[in-house]
Amino acid sequence: MKTSRRVFMAGALRCGSGMGLIAVSAGQARAATAGGEPKTSYEIHPIGTVEKGDKWTRIRIFDPYVDGLLGLQEWSHVNVFYWFDQNDQPQKRGILRVHPQGNMANPLTGVFACRAPVRPNLIALSVCKVLSVESNLVILDGIDAFAGTPVLDLKPFVPPDAPVNDLRMPAWIKGKKQAD
Repeated sequence: MKTSRRVFMAGALRCGSGMGLIAVSAGQARAATAGGEPKTSYEIHPIGTVEKGDKWTRIRIFDPYVDGLLGLQEWSHVNVFYWFDQNDQPQKRGILRVHPQGNMANPLTGVFACRAPVRPNLIALSVCKVLSVESNLVILDGIDAFAGTPVLDLKPFVPPDAPVNDLRMPAWIKGKKQAD
């Protein structure tokens, strides 16, 4: 029987299995009921951390999670999920509209329609090229994260997951001026 990733993850969360569903403490992240009342909070813990030097970038995976790296070296790219820890301030979590890329010429846009670092839950995603996997280190060609940034999860980049047809995006991301 074929099972979707969403169904699998929902089952794992219900079971509370020790499958490494862990990352950085989200503290006040909540799911709302239909009436808008907070019903649940979630706690996550890091699986590793970003390390950077002048000419290298890597993710150091913490010892309890090293077994999860088995086979990653066979993939060319990995989705790296991390926490914007250096931007985690309660007042910034309430900002829901921004001018994308910090450019006031760009239209006011909701944070779910852009990649602003201010958002209710500070989860970030970068697709990174895997250069090698050595023991507990994943060597990358680079990542848009600071040294010391907590890593929440790694998932191989699977090309069929990336849409190639019928892509649509606003003019501001393409560098075009907005029509009056």
